[in-house]
Amino acid sequence: MKQLFNIIRVGKQFTLTNYGEVYDFEVVRILPNGKIEVKDLHTLENYLLDDLLKFGKGKDYSLIEK
Repeated sequence: MKQLFNIIRVGKQFTLTNYGEVYDFEVVRILPNGKIEVKDLHTLENYLLDDLLKFGKGKDYSLIEK
């Protein structure tokens, strides 16, 4: 999955669509283990990007930089 996220950089904002859900987030930091910490732009909650993809990628999957 790391190859998929080679465009992600700290400070950039993205919109992720997956299984009908849409998430707007900013990349906060990339952890040493390769996990990506993000901040939701609406709730300001921090979480790991892996949490959004733990059920896999749906047919509507897209990751777009804002």
